Amino acid sequence: MEAGYFDAASQEKWLLHTWSLSVEWQFYIIYPLILVLMKKFISLNTMKLTLLVTTIFLFVFSVVATYQWPNQAYYLLPTRAWEMMVGGVAFLYPAKFKERNKKYVEWIGVFLITFSYFFISKSAPWPGYLAIFPVLGAFFIIQADRENSFITSNIVFQHLGKWSYSIYLWHWPIVAAIYYYSLNNLFVYLGIMLSIFLGFVSYRYIETIKFKKEFSSLFAFTQCKPLYFLIITGVLGAVVFINNGINKPIRGMSVSPETLYMTEYSRDNYIENFMKLFSQECNFFDTTERHPKVDIAASCINKGGIFIWGDSHAQSLSYGIRKVFPEQNISQITTSTCRPLIKEDLGLDSTYKVACDRANDKAKKELLNIKPKVILLVQHIDHDKNQYNEILAYVKKHNLKAKVVLIGPVPQWEPSLPNTIAKRHFDSNKVVINDRSFVTPLFRINEQLHKNYDDSDIKYISLLDDLCNENGCLAKVDSKNTPLVFDYGHLSVEGSLYIAKHIIREKIINYLQ
Repeated sequence: MEAGYFDAASQEKWLLHTWSLSVEWQFYIIYPLILVLMKKFISLNTMKLTLLVTTIFLFVFSVVATYQWPNQAYYLLPTRAWEMMVGGVAFLYPAKFKERNKKYVEWIGVFLITFSYFFISKSAPWPGYLAIFPVLGAFFIIQADRENSFITSNIVFQHLGKWSYSIYLWHWPIVAAIYYYSLNNLFVYLGIMLSIFLGFVSYRYIETIKFKKEFSSLFAFTQCKPLYFLIITGVLGAVVFINNGINKPIRGMSVSPETLYMTEYSRDNYIENFMKLFSQECNFFDTTERHPKVDIAASCINKGGIFIWGDSHAQSLSYGIRKVFPEQNISQITTSTCRPLIKEDLGLDSTYKVACDRANDKAKKELLNIKPKVILLVQHIDHDKNQYNEILAYVKKHNLKAKVVLIGPVPQWEPSLPNTIAKRHFDSNKVVINDRSFVTPLFRINEQLHKNYDDSDIKYISLLDDLCNENGCLAKVDSKNTPLVFDYGHLSVEGSLYIAKHIIREKIINYLQ
């Protein structure tokens, strides 16, 4: 309900990976019961065919759901069941290959899994149709049934297979720790080795424990140790959930100034209390219901003045622009995830693509009607990959007198600037910081934008040039630890006002005369 799996906010959730364990529990409880029930009423052949057809249907449903309801499709059983059911299909329909052909079938499976590793990125809609490749890869390896395969029977892979469940349990908290503390790539490799080691320890000393399984009476269940694990964990989990954490004096760290600071600038708190100041009515994507809007509010479009065009980073800048230019009409088409484009955006999944295409089509149309004096183009990152000259050509083609102004990337920190300040830079007198959590590729993007647009009819305003120096980048806009951005890179209310007032105003004021 909070964020996509690969959102920055998600990478700070230490036990996020347990969602998949719940899906597996659901499947391995429901699936056998369905098989037992089916066997009572239909023949084996009909049952096999039904499961095959159901698997195919659920795959198609998963593909559709991935684009319509991406978060639900990622986390919930109905869109994930087909992946596990393919294993059942392999069992019910075992292939008979000649011994010499088995290795080719296995190689196809290995190739599909390897292909998936290198060519499917975290930006791809998932599971979707792409999930068929690694799943089919596993299916072919199972069907090959090679007992003496070097790939699946070597001692290293055999042990990794035995430990894999425990490795999975340990890997995500380690990933979250590396992200949370902004550790470098060396710790990624150390984390992989640590995951394997802890997986071995868990397998050896936890998974192999033999618990009592025979109980002669109801009273005998008092000797069932896992039952106590369940009760203790369930009660503690319920208390944490109901109280939205344990932020009580009993946990001194939870009420420390640093923790209260992070709570104040937490993404959820900020979105709930301040996002309305960034004119969400001008967003073609409904961030609450998570679906595209048909249109935006009429108040977002006004004659002349300044036209703000871009994504959620443009939204956060809009507050400062409105405050600094109260005498100007402000128009705004700023849609989450949507960079300003003349052409359709082919790099998005369908949910966002619909919103982005609507936003950009609306922007192109309204530019001709309102004839602004300044067009501000703002986006999160990857400015060097966008074709702003196409926007300039569009403006010139229609004889618009507007000045096209490109705002460069704002300084960004991962996992977030408030976390970075609370952990390592809480001295309120230190407003410029140099920290390992800074997103350094921004400097390369800034350099490329200077090369592309310094001698162009597009006015390029570099925020990094004004906010960063050899000592680091401006992280606080005052001596009260007020952060420039409230998460990894969206401007805070104060940060938006600071940038509009101290950087942008003086550089575009002449175009508004």
